[in-house]
This record gives sequence, C-alpha cells and structure tokens, in this order.
Amino acid sequence: MDTMELAHTFVGLCAEGKLEEAQRFWSDDIVSIEGFPGPQQVCRGRAAVLEKQKMWAEGTQMHGVTCEGPYVNGDQFSARFSLDCTDREGTRATMHEMALYTVKDGKVVEERFFPLLAR
Repeated sequence: MDTMELAHTFVGLCAEGKLEEAQRFWSDDIVSIEGFPGPQQVCRGRAAVLEKQKMWAEGTQMHGVTCEGPYVNGDQFSARFSLDCTDREGTRATMHEMALYTVKDGKVVEERFFPLLAR
C-alpha cells in the first residue's frame, strides 16, 4: 500500500470514529510524539503508544471526533482532528490538533501531534 492509499484509508477510519481500527497501520516500532511536555511526550513502540492512549482514555470521556484530510507529501501525510471530550475535572471542550504521520514500508512509523493552543 502506498502512502496516498494508506493516508486515505487511515483518515477515513478516523473520520468514522474508528480510531482503534486505524492502529492496524502502525509499525510495531512506531514513535508517537505529543506537542506538550510530560512523561509520555515521546512513546516508542506499539505497547508504549497503546499504554499512553489507555491512560488518556481512562481520564477522558469522548463525545465525538472529526478528522479532515489527508494532506499528502511524499512519505508523509497530515490530518486535522477535533475532539469533543470531557476531562477528569468535568470540563467539556473541543480540542483541535494537527497530526503528521510518516510512512515507511506501508506502515506508520511516526506520528507527531501539534495541538492548537489558545492565546
């Protein structure tokens, strides 16, 4: 599967709210980099990324997700996410972020997130 086909399938699954199904495109050696500091800012390997997602999901109630894109350039593509969620403190908000994915040998080897921060 080339980058263009993978990107369209991946983003399509995310747009349908099938985020877990999109994980099938991850490399076992995936690197996930968040746009904010913390103990899980950089996670290496499928198990570490799944643990990061589990911890986020345990503290966050998801109400909906939208995903736009993909925007493809060579072996990379980006997508824009909007997440309607409630955090541990009970505050409901919509988070917006761009994600940049790098593909190698038909798998996503890196995902990098750029949150939209309010001024």
